[in-house]
Amino acid sequence: MMHAMSDYDLTRLAGLGKQYAEQRAAAEKTREQLAPEIVAAARARVRQADIVKASGLTRERVRQICRAAGIDPE
Repeated sequence: MMHAMSDYDLTRLAGLGKQYAEQRAAAEKTREQLAPEIVAAARARVRQADIVKASGLTRERVRQICRAAGIDPE
């Protein structure tokens, strides 16, 4: 089965794909910086509710990060 040639210009789509990949990489870098800050806040006895509010992560995710660092977040 032959496909008809499209007149669609892929330039915009390719640009958006590149932008998405760049933003994903930036988000990963930020996430790598976020976990140690959460651990530092927990060790400084910042309330978990305040860590959740400041970080934008869920309570469960904050709990997981703290547990992985050997901290009981409760």
